[in-house]
Amino acid sequence: MTLALNDLLDDLHDRTMKKFEKKPAVVTKNDSFDVEKLPVDKPEWHAIDDVVCVYFDLKSSTNLAKGRRPESTASIYDAGVGGVAKVVQRFDVQFLDIQGDGGFGLFWGEKRFERAVTSAISIRTFSRDFTQQLEKKWPDAPSTGFKVGIASGSLMAKRVGIPRHLDFQEPVWAGNPVNYAAKAAQQSTPARMSVAGSVFDNVSANDFLVFSCGCGDPALLWEPVTLEKIPDDERFGQSLGSYWCDRHGEEYCNAVLAGESRRDDIPVSEREKKNRVAEGTSLTHEALLARAKERQRVRSVFGSLESGK
Repeated sequence: MTLALNDLLDDLHDRTMKKFEKKPAVVTKNDSFDVEKLPVDKPEWHAIDDVVCVYFDLKSSTNLAKGRRPESTASIYDAGVGGVAKVVQRFDVQFLDIQGDGGFGLFWGEKRFERAVTSAISIRTFSRDFTQQLEKKWPDAPSTGFKVGIASGSLMAKRVGIPRHLDFQEPVWAGNPVNYAAKAAQQSTPARMSVAGSVFDNVSANDFLVFSCGCGDPALLWEPVTLEKIPDDERFGQSLGSYWCDRHGEEYCNAVLAGESRRDDIPVSEREKKNRVAEGTSLTHEALLARAKERQRVRSVFGSLESGK
């Protein structure tokens, strides 16, 4: 193989200059957003004003192969990552990207927050069983399980790669949701998942997601967490350490997906506790207001862009 490296770099220099000089069109799609219709050759990006990203990552995956036959390692990956893929698919994920020992799913449109959060809790519930079975099969295996993070925000997307070569084209997602969800997952453990500020803002009024079930006295499930690697007001998030209950999990999950949010069995003391947590400190309260203002700004900006159906 012989490569004219200097010619390649010169071509890329000229291409970069042209791309910077002539900016592409950005077309707002929102509910009509379709990954299959993302442009490749056309200088156009498709925008959507609010997407929820669920990011998952298998803890200690690099150590799972040590001292183990390749067939055993393959079965662990297939069971784990393949199992998570089946979970998010059942919650009508619009896009799923597998990246080795993890990946992310994108949700947009109707009930996107409800579908994303219930899918994430389902991933955690599956992860617990997956880990228990793995430890029973291989007692010497390192402690593992899926770390989960969720974030939301606006995105622009386009297929980037080599025109007319589908094997060399992939969607590129420009925006914070994937990046922030990955950072939230990095700060999580298999025992607790973390969500960025806007995610909890959108589900905090849902009793089925916020309080424990009726197996005992319903209690607030979430705890404030500061996601240090997120640089803006989204870093003031919440973490969850619970799983779907064997008795009530299916009922509560389906209630959320059906659009229900109110339960009559929540003690006043727990509702007051949630309100105190929501009020937080002056810093977290200011962040809450800033997130709401940012959402309004994004909707205004995206609304002013050319709309395509």
